[in-house]
Amino acid sequence: MGRAEARKAQQQRGARRAPRERAKGAGGGSGKPAGIRRFFTWKKILGTFFGAIVLGMAALVGLYFYVDPPDPNAEALTQNNVYKLADGTVMARVGTTNRQIVSIDKIPKDVQTAFIAIENKSFETDRGVDLKGVARGLFSTVTGKGKAGGSTITQQYVKNFYLTQDQTATRKLKELIISLKVDQQLKKPEILAGYLNTNFYGRNSYGIQAAAQAYYGVDADKLTLEQGAYLAAVLQAPSQYDWATAGPNGKHLVMVRFNAVLDNMVDMGKLDAAKRKEMKFQEPIKPKAAPGMEGQKGYLIQAADDELKRQTGMTEAELKAGGWEITLTVDPKKQAALEAAVQDELESKLDRKGRAVDAAVQAGATSVDPKTGAILAMYGGTGQSEQWASNALRKDFQPGSTFKPVVLASALETGASTQDGKPITPNTLYDGTSKRPVVGSSVPFNPQNQDDRDFGNPMMTVQSATNSSVNSVYAQMIVDVGPKNAKKTALQLGMRDRDGWPEDKPAMSLGTMSADTLEMAGVYATFDNHGKRVTPSIIKSAEHKDREYKPVRAVGDQAISRKTADTVTKVLTGVVEDGSGQAVKSSAYEAAGKTGTTEKNVAAWFTGFTPELVTVVAMFGDEPGTHTQTSLTGTAGGGRAGGSSFPAAIWKQYTLAALKGVETDSFKLDDAEMGKVQTPTGTSTPSSTPSQTASTPPPSANTPSTPAPSRTPSPTRTPSPTPTPTPSPTRTPTATKSPPKPDDPDPLPKP
Repeated sequence: MGRAEARKAQQQRGARRAPRERAKGAGGGSGKPAGIRRFFTWKKILGTFFGAIVLGMAALVGLYFYVDPPDPNAEALTQNNVYKLADGTVMARVGTTNRQIVSIDKIPKDVQTAFIAIENKSFETDRGVDLKGVARGLFSTVTGKGKAGGSTITQQYVKNFYLTQDQTATRKLKELIISLKVDQQLKKPEILAGYLNTNFYGRNSYGIQAAAQAYYGVDADKLTLEQGAYLAAVLQAPSQYDWATAGPNGKHLVMVRFNAVLDNMVDMGKLDAAKRKEMKFQEPIKPKAAPGMEGQKGYLIQAADDELKRQTGMTEAELKAGGWEITLTVDPKKQAALEAAVQDELESKLDRKGRAVDAAVQAGATSVDPKTGAILAMYGGTGQSEQWASNALRKDFQPGSTFKPVVLASALETGASTQDGKPITPNTLYDGTSKRPVVGSSVPFNPQNQDDRDFGNPMMTVQSATNSSVNSVYAQMIVDVGPKNAKKTALQLGMRDRDGWPEDKPAMSLGTMSADTLEMAGVYATFDNHGKRVTPSIIKSAEHKDREYKPVRAVGDQAISRKTADTVTKVLTGVVEDGSGQAVKSSAYEAAGKTGTTEKNVAAWFTGFTPELVTVVAMFGDEPGTHTQTSLTGTAGGGRAGGSSFPAAIWKQYTLAALKGVETDSFKLDDAEMGKVQTPTGTSTPSSTPSQTASTPPPSANTPSTPAPSRTPSPTRTPSPTPTPTPSPTRTPTATKSPPKPDDPDPLPKP
């Protein structure tokens, strides 16, 4: 090749290299990548990735120290109160959320493991979070694919207890941070308990205790492993997996999870494989509507709440926060018997819409075991929709002559004497003249007896005066005892001191203070229990995970001596055998009791007891709408409605039913003194031993009475000589104010 050809070839090679050199020089001649490629070198990508990881970790560390667990959700702490009858049956659940939080030791260990097996097998060893599960959850949330599983038990607990159910990245991040902290701060059993107590299980049940009741009718501590496995399975989709309402697919899916629970427990070494093969699915019970407040339930709950607040010092708001499981002392059979007695002997006879008097009639009752103080039955009214406050607990009516035995007890206990110094006993003679002015009182008082009758011409024993509920005798007796002493005895027996107690007035003998059936039941139960103070209680037990309940000391120390209590009881057996309480007499039991009817017949009481049972039944005249006290006269189209009428009839029917099948006992009154039924003959003295069958109420109970014309107090009379104790000396009566209307229109039944 010549030189010319060599130069030409060299020029051609240079021309071909020039574009490549120019391309390389486009970046300034440095040889670096041109355009967007210079931002995405492998070094930069890797650097950015690891830098982001470091920053993310730093951010998480910062968040860990910055974010504290917030206050728990109000919904997570909201519970209801559960009320059970004495036999353990659930009577009612009260509250907006059906939840009762239980401690972990109330949940069987294998049931705990069942939830761990299906939800978080590594629960015992993990740090509270599942990073893979979190990543899946975040990715699903960001990409709009909905929520994804994978959260640990700790994370689910944090979500339920501290956060919300929102599916957002922010909430998920908070869940992660708080879960790490909670795992450090709480022990695993505490976390598991919180998880089991905060979940929703379907059937309006929140927490495992409510779920155990809803699906199997048992408390959580009675769950079997098979039942617990189903609850663990149903938790994923309660509405779809509820066996009672699930379709074929739902039943298939829940069975898959049910079997997975047990199989996982075998894999974890928590369940023997041979035992696993024998285990079978236990079908849940059919759903039941939550018990409501119909009938007497609201009244029983009201009584229990009052006692609970009184014993714990709780406010109403604290009580309504829930979490209590309260078992009442109420016997369901006796409760049903009391309700039936009121229905049969009162409500069925009333015409509430057609008769104004009947529309105002209210009834209340309390029945107590005198040996334990347990309230076995209580009647509060026709229902809280018609009568909100319980008639058994209302304190706006007077107990009338049911207070007279308290006066007698005070006389016996204090060793009181008559005006002439004779000790007061059941055989002491008193002047039974109607409107007789009391002697020895700075406050004038001359009460009228029922129908203005004179008893004893003029002297009668205390026993006869109690049988016939003679006002003039007991007005004088409380003066002899001293009204303040009588009040002291009343408080010792369990009555409550209230404003307006007439402690310095002889009218107190006729029961002019206020009282309710509950405290009068306590007074008479104390008589029945030989003088040991009985404070009736309606709560058998009350449990709460954060509070302590100290039960009422239902039977206390000696309030009055046994001899005093037994003597009063002996006298009151005479009321049933020969007096105004004859309507309750029966060969099925031995009974003692006292009638009581207040001024203007606005209330009527019968308080009676057997060795096994003390029951107080009361009727009140309560004007609908205005709640003005109104007369019961004319109830059911009859006459005066005294304690020996409807209340006595209710008492008898209930007592016969309550003691049916019971081997009844007799009163043990060896040291008691029985008074003689002695009323010296005289033209103004009615018969003291009327002829009357036990089952027939006194004719005077439902027929209007015609009071005798008003007259001046009888002059001084001299009793005929008798072998009985010397009567109190008669005295010339002093001028007094006009006599009040009778406080006890309960005469001896007419023959």
